[in-house]
Amino acid sequence: MSAPKRNLAYQTEQKTTPVFWLMAVVGRLKKLIDGELNHLLTVNRSKRPWHMPIIAAITISFPVFVGAYFDALPSGIKASLGAMVILNTPLAGKLPFRLVTVMAWGFAMSLCFALGLIAQQIPPLKLPIFTLMAFGIVIFGRYYRQPPPAGLFVMMAGAIALFIPLPLEDVMPATGLVMLGSGFALVMALLYSLFLLATRPATPTPTYNYEPDTITESLIVAGFVSLSLVIALSLNLSNPYWAAVSCFLIIQGIHLRTMWIKQIHRLLGTMVGVGLAGWMLAWGLPIWGVALAILGLMLCIETLVDRHYGLAVIFITPLTIFIAEYGSGLPFTEQAYQEVILARLFDTIIGCVVGLSGGVVMHSTNLRVPLRRMENWLLARFG
Repeated sequence: MSAPKRNLAYQTEQKTTPVFWLMAVVGRLKKLIDGELNHLLTVNRSKRPWHMPIIAAITISFPVFVGAYFDALPSGIKASLGAMVILNTPLAGKLPFRLVTVMAWGFAMSLCFALGLIAQQIPPLKLPIFTLMAFGIVIFGRYYRQPPPAGLFVMMAGAIALFIPLPLEDVMPATGLVMLGSGFALVMALLYSLFLLATRPATPTPTYNYEPDTITESLIVAGFVSLSLVIALSLNLSNPYWAAVSCFLIIQGIHLRTMWIKQIHRLLGTMVGVGLAGWMLAWGLPIWGVALAILGLMLCIETLVDRHYGLAVIFITPLTIFIAEYGSGLPFTEQAYQEVILARLFDTIIGCVVGLSGGVVMHSTNLRVPLRRMENWLLARFG
């Protein structure tokens, strides 16, 4: 046998040995890990104006400072929930389009918060109302192709309203506070939009048409978000709404890989964030300290959120705990905040797992085919 043939035979024999296959598997695994680490550790360049985080932080924290001034911190935090619609201010389009978008999300925020408070008085209505809210928020955001955070904070407001202890006579005043916060955000959005239009070249107003599978995907998202809430409720967790919010964040990813990366970011960020929240809550902050903490956390979140989601989650965790717990107006003892932190961690894990499962279902054809048929029938009948 000639030397080239012997070498070829030797190489072929080597490729069939266990050692070769083991080395190949290790090489592929290393490549996969390197790729995932690259996605997890990459810090992106921000696509938003540098002053947007400052405007958002001031707008959202200002009602909290007003509440602190009048010694009514829970009222200020409820108003700050409404002010979060400032984050939905479009950075493209003409002035009327930008203002109408903020007004629409402000109306949705007030409506969902009121529905949550009303459903709280009739426990059997909690899950149906929440499912309808989730479906409405998702289909609204998808039809108008709203960028993040889209309906995140609207859903969070509605979910929190389902579980914060509030007597029936306080439903209207609490809803009014959220509406005031949304109104303040609209004024800030007007001023900021005028500034942007005066300093940047005008961009065309987006146009929208119905995209196929909008109803189908909205049903899947709303179904799995509601499922995460049901699981958290069945486990008697103290803050079950965090599971729904986490699920909503994960399942909103366009691609399954995006959902996977978001899930890892959220889990790792929450683990660090609950430690940060426990450390901050241990300070025993006065009401002015809470207001300053919310301002600082919002500034960090909005600076990081489009650069690295995992880093932003580290600060989102204590912010949402501050808003939910200090906004309830109940005494907040050391034992209480330890229970809140543990519950938040478990809720996040449940939400991430259910959200990723929903993403798998969304990208499979077994469920989409019958839902798509139903969607086509609805569009043909009522479209």
